[in-house]
Amino acid sequence: MIADVFIKRPVTAIVVSIVIVLVGIISMLTLPVAQYPDISPPTVQIAGNFTGADAQTVEQTTTTAMETQINGTPGMTYMTSNSTSSGQSSITVNFQVGTDINIATLDVQNRVSVAEPTLPDAVKGLVLPYVSVTPVS
Repeated sequence: MIADVFIKRPVTAIVVSIVIVLVGIISMLTLPVAQYPDISPPTVQIAGNFTGADAQTVEQTTTTAMETQINGTPGMTYMTSNSTSSGQSSITVNFQVGTDINIATLDVQNRVSVAEPTLPDAVKGLVLPYVSVTPVS
């Protein structure tokens, strides 16, 4: 029944389909951004500086000790680390979407403080966890 109307009147079919597309575009543009979910995972970064050490020494003495303690933090999805030849150690811990970043930061900070006695004297007190939220790309 409806198909007969659109077969006999192709101009009406084209106009109806254009109206449907325009209503969809207008609806999409006026949709508030608050309706979109927050999909950026909470991220905590830990930075340490071992002045005068090469990348391998930084990895063996600083990065590995902190990674061992941080591994297994509740809500953690994955962790990446980087040790540079200028003596800097950087660890990024990503958590599940929806994890409270304040609690996650506190957990990581407590675990870093457990690892701190095993770090070289040049690094102690220079390990600073800080929070950053990066969008998923």
